[in-house]
Amino acid sequence: MTILNGLKVLDFCSLFSGPFATMMFADLGADIIHIESERRVDLMRIMPPYDEEQESFIHQHLNRSKRSLKLNLKTPEAIVIVKKLISDYDIVIEGFRPGVMKRLGIDYETLRAINPRIIYCSITGYGQTGPFAKRPGHDNNYLSVAGVLDHSRLKDKKPIAMGIQIADMAGGAMHAAVGVLAAALHREKTGEGKFIDVSMTDAMFAMNAIYGAQYFGSGRLPQPEEEILNGGTFYDYYRTKDGRYFSVGSLEPQFRKLLCEALGIPELIDSKFKDSAYTQRRFKEAVTDAFSTKTFEQWLDIFNDDFHGCVEPVLAFDEACEHPQINVRNMLVDVPKSDGTAQRQIGTALKFDGIEPTYQFVGAKIGAHTEEILEQYGYSAQQIEQLENDGVLK
Repeated sequence: MTILNGLKVLDFCSLFSGPFATMMFADLGADIIHIESERRVDLMRIMPPYDEEQESFIHQHLNRSKRSLKLNLKTPEAIVIVKKLISDYDIVIEGFRPGVMKRLGIDYETLRAINPRIIYCSITGYGQTGPFAKRPGHDNNYLSVAGVLDHSRLKDKKPIAMGIQIADMAGGAMHAAVGVLAAALHREKTGEGKFIDVSMTDAMFAMNAIYGAQYFGSGRLPQPEEEILNGGTFYDYYRTKDGRYFSVGSLEPQFRKLLCEALGIPELIDSKFKDSAYTQRRFKEAVTDAFSTKTFEQWLDIFNDDFHGCVEPVLAFDEACEHPQINVRNMLVDVPKSDGTAQRQIGTALKFDGIEPTYQFVGAKIGAHTEEILEQYGYSAQQIEQLENDGVLK
């Protein structure tokens, strides 16, 4: 038994946020049917590198354990199939622009008339309402509009392109997952489904929790490299003698004391945030100078497992994969492939006592489970062949 056994989801998503949300559900045992089409280009399917069968490794990760149903949603017959599925698969997650699902005839109101228990989650860049509702965008656009990037950069420097898709993952995927599970709990109590409108821009704007609260309370706008957590204090990254970096987060007095002792600057232990900007700047310069005197490996010896002062090395991804903390937490998993081999992937971050996640297979080839699913809903081999010939299964 897995923790989401019985949760049945129709996934109409492409790109990143929706597939990441449904991957989390699949890892916890939900039954996911990924509805996709050869007519719709999904960047996650075509983004290199590829395996020996020319399948993108990114797609194989994001869509693991999901059955793939190939449908041309612009055909009436495909919509009939979706409406048949909705009696069982009563959670829908989609990432089209507002209005698309309505034009196709599978919007929330239409499907709710068939199954009042349906939970329907739409993930978009700007939400279902407002002047930007139908505006296209990507992760960096949502971060920009939400006011995140301006205070998340160096002074007199442009914002950086993030190494992970923050708005897609923290904004779209995580909020969609919470919304769907909250709606499922509500349905258990009332029997009523819900529509969930997830805007990645809304989510990122909400994540301005610290500096937003300061702004509304004091009227002061957060500035690059002037706040406690964006480089305005010693909470920052420091270059070693050989060009590597360490992160320093020793904010609390007991951690700052350990930091100063390790760096050989005990005279600065009593430096505090409320000290003058000049004192804060001098403290940061002292930390910078200290780190520049030793190599990365030398600092690793000092900031070892016995050091509890909130200082950690900035690791490359391959180094992170070798970190004992990552490994003991089962964050690297081997997921079965159809040829009997396995592919190394990142595991789920959700841990439950007595319950193991399920990794059934890597993301399938497009339409790999089409016949299996249609047969499950009463379609004969002849009917399936006719649907194929009519362009419905494209």
